[in-house]
Amino acid sequence: MEYTEKVMEHFLTPKNVGRLDDANAEAEIGNPACGDIIKLYLKLNEETGIIEDISFQTFGCGAAIATSSMTTEMAKGLTIEEALELTREQVADELGGLPANKMHCSNMAADALHKALKEYQEKHPKK
Repeated sequence: MEYTEKVMEHFLTPKNVGRLDDANAEAEIGNPACGDIIKLYLKLNEETGIIEDISFQTFGCGAAIATSSMTTEMAKGLTIEEALELTREQVADELGGLPANKMHCSNMAADALHKALKEYQEKHPKK
């Protein structure tokens, strides 16, 4: 199984790792088939809906860690609407691709992002 240089970079030196104590949105996604678990924390500006800060904690393989790291990098600074458009495929493309067997089991960070944003929207409806 070959990983790209960018996947290895985000696996070995992931960005935005850890818990965000001032998060106002979070979500956890897991895959029972492979055991990967991703917890994503977001700090959204309540006036603009922009993701000001984002971090993750991932228990899983190198691909799960790399996709979590890349998702946080891609989502930071986006509005809720823009971040909801971010897909698993875009994350994988930004990493230079993932092996087919890792695409669906380990590339769950975009799903966690969508879950956190939707739960935030439910708790903070637009006025």
